[in-house]
Amino acid sequence: MSEQEFKSGFVSIIGRPNVGKSTFMNKVLGQKIAIMSDKPQTTRNKIQGVYTTDDSQMIFIDTPGIHKPKHQLGEHMMKVARNTLRETEVILFLVNVSEEIGRGDEFIIDMLQNTKTPIVLVMNKIDLVHPDKLIQQIEVYKDKLDFSDIVPISALQGNNIDKLLEVIEGYLPEGPMYYPADRVTDHPEHFIVSELIREKALHLTSQEIPHAIGVEIDKMKADERGTIHVSATIYVERNSQKGMVIGKNGKMLKEIGKLARVDIENLLGSKVFLEVWVKVQKDWRNKTQFIRSLGYKDEEY
Repeated sequence: MSEQEFKSGFVSIIGRPNVGKSTFMNKVLGQKIAIMSDKPQTTRNKIQGVYTTDDSQMIFIDTPGIHKPKHQLGEHMMKVARNTLRETEVILFLVNVSEEIGRGDEFIIDMLQNTKTPIVLVMNKIDLVHPDKLIQQIEVYKDKLDFSDIVPISALQGNNIDKLLEVIEGYLPEGPMYYPADRVTDHPEHFIVSELIREKALHLTSQEIPHAIGVEIDKMKADERGTIHVSATIYVERNSQKGMVIGKNGKMLKEIGKLARVDIENLLGSKVFLEVWVKVQKDWRNKTQFIRSLGYKDEEY
């Protein structure tokens, strides 16, 4: 194949919180780079996942779930999501087909009304609905916006993912290979490691803590035996949250570290020694410099 026939481009993934955006991207890439949680607003930064074949390279941008911002971090997340729409060749609008269309979906549809970029409606979680319900939901969405394509999938089970990738490739222009073929993300390992720790903290703690959790990697270094020593700090906003994250006799924090270490070892392909601390940083979600120190990029403000 000549170099001119290679296709490449950027693909944004947009949708309400918890419709399966991170699950979809991790399934495509075959490994975890975006955190998954049943808590809303788990994706804070646009995470670029790179999927390369012999014919094309797709750079996926997983945007924060669309929501009404309540603090500076929330405003940052919305700004990232909006900016993403202007930067890509294709927009994937993911919806949860097992739920009725909601105000969040309507809000996104309004955002997309004047967008000239091709929009593919991705009906996720088809494994949870009867085919008749799927057809009904498709008709509801078709009345709202003139989508370039509509593709039903199950991101969790991998159903119809190949078909969706074919559709996306059809919209990509001829272009260069932006990243080496074996690269799956443009984020540094430090950032992904911090996200894996945050995922476990979100998964194990109660509803009142999640949005107040941030993670910073203080140290990540290999010793002479190849073991990677990781020291990380989980930041919360109140002393009561610190107590919840640590748990009775440190039990919760030990469990967070234990689960995170398994994912980090899978990511790095090495044995990992992980130490995790918890500190209170009052109102950190409204402190620009602190948000940046946790790995959220300057250019996205």
